[in-house]
Amino acid sequence: MFLSKLTQDNPKLVDAAIQLHQQQIILPDTYILDLDMIRMNAKQIVSKASKYDIELFFMTKQFGRNPLVAAELYNQGMHYAVTVDYREALLMIEHNIPIGNVGHLVQIPMALLEKIILHRPKYITIYSQELLNQINYIAKKHHLQQNILLKIIGDDDLIYDGQYGGIRLENLPTFLACTKTLDNIHIAGLTSFPCFLYEEKTTNLEQTPNVETLFAAKHILQKSGYPDPILNMPSATCCQTIPLIKELGGHQGEPGHALTGTTPLHLHDNQPEKIAMVYVSEISHHGDNNSYCYGGGYYRRGKINQALIATEHVRTLSPVHPPHSDNIDYHLEIQNIHPIGSSVLIAFRTQIFVTRSEVAVVSGIQSGSIHLEGIYDSQGRYLRGKS
Repeated sequence: MFLSKLTQDNPKLVDAAIQLHQQQIILPDTYILDLDMIRMNAKQIVSKASKYDIELFFMTKQFGRNPLVAAELYNQGMHYAVTVDYREALLMIEHNIPIGNVGHLVQIPMALLEKIILHRPKYITIYSQELLNQINYIAKKHHLQQNILLKIIGDDDLIYDGQYGGIRLENLPTFLACTKTLDNIHIAGLTSFPCFLYEEKTTNLEQTPNVETLFAAKHILQKSGYPDPILNMPSATCCQTIPLIKELGGHQGEPGHALTGTTPLHLHDNQPEKIAMVYVSEISHHGDNNSYCYGGGYYRRGKINQALIATEHVRTLSPVHPPHSDNIDYHLEIQNIHPIGSSVLIAFRTQIFVTRSEVAVVSGIQSGSIHLEGIYDSQGRYLRGKS
């Protein structure tokens, strides 16, 4: 999906990936994160957000919840993470990364509420009165005030399978009335997902019906005594969409794929953020006039279409036929016969945290002084390899 853009925008990452694999420093089924380029992308996004007064919470799941990258993003001015679920929240707590929003796509289990609240997340997103009551109880116990975002659902909203949850718009007035007796929580604002979606026909990001639901919910909050609710408007936050968030009256964005230059916008247009991630594998065997490389990192929405096959002296582009989404990606099928042991580079839209891949964080690629910062698993746990 992104291979041609990668070779155009970040050829040094291509060279580094081949070198690291052929020197047997990294194994097949490894994502390489170009820390230099991620840093440059972050600077661009922070600068744009500052211009439009948009608060940023960085998303780490796309690049494997990597704590080293998270710390670098913090240093570049993104001072809070958004954690997609409680496991990601625990990892950020372990590495002392401040949390801006937790609970949005996956609610916090009761057993972890106290631990996460005591880390002092800036906002907790909730779906239910029961969870809100428990948050208030824990906050009161520790003499704290906890900011809350309400995830709102309207009849026409876009909600992905497996992500259903929130407060129905028509139930919001009753819900708000029940919060009046809770002294240790503050209803700070509203959120939904996704607020923007890429349209292939226009090759642009368009607002979803969820945005209109947020506007309707904002009006209800204002009538209920909340004059200035925050609008958290995630999905595809990048330099191009930040002005749109501002134009619509939003206050917060959550860059994820933009940090590695892999939103759908980056496929067609020259965006300020450049591709900073590549998947590396190796030709394992042949069969029926095709080659097979080691899998493990396939994401069924990644739109894999081609690979760069590299030996010591030859580089060849070849089509890739990913496995059916019902099957486990033990291997990826690559058209034609390529030498066993060859490096395989693929660039596609991914979610590393749902894979079994390893993640190599590498600095110095852009300066020509390659340094392996470490190899991690797909959940952000350090494995080996600092050099």
